[in-house]
Amino acid sequence: MSAEAHRHRVCPVWMGYLLALPLRRLVQNPARVLGACVTPGMAVADIGCAMGYFSLPLARRVGPRGRVVCVDRQPGMLRALERRAARAGLRERIETRACEAETLGLSDLTGQIGFALAFAVVHEAPDAGRFLGEIASILKPGGLLLVAEPRAHVSGEAFGATIEAAERAGLRIESRPSIPASRSALFRRP
Repeated sequence: MSAEAHRHRVCPVWMGYLLALPLRRLVQNPARVLGACVTPGMAVADIGCAMGYFSLPLARRVGPRGRVVCVDRQPGMLRALERRAARAGLRERIETRACEAETLGLSDLTGQIGFALAFAVVHEAPDAGRFLGEIASILKPGGLLLVAEPRAHVSGEAFGATIEAAERAGLRIESRPSIPASRSALFRRP
């Protein structure tokens, strides 16, 4: 498979079950990954949320006055997330939205999101610049975006191109947090 074909491949629904396993916390603990980026009452977005490995911890962190907008291209992933959120008593804090390959469909959230997470998803976007531009547009001034890509799928050069695309979208790099098995960058909207 060519690098270009792999770049646009979407994680299958069955893989979502593996990604949501609690055992993953040994490597990518949501509390450590999210750090101090999320506080009670915030509106946050989990872009490419799959079955909600990070969505549920985000919903706990934002508390009853906050909300988590969870976006994925696959309705099967979103249905599984909704079931998991209901079992965890967090359904009222989570809004699920199906998107398309070409757009996230979040224009109604322009300037409303305090923190967005794009974990292992930018490499699946057909146009990373457009994808990151859409995320930048929903962030409040001072809002944060954490991008993390899997080292196994995304080269250092490709991740450098992601950073450049985020900067062209108007985001400024804050830090390069250390996340196991990932290349990552935390951005701020000025």
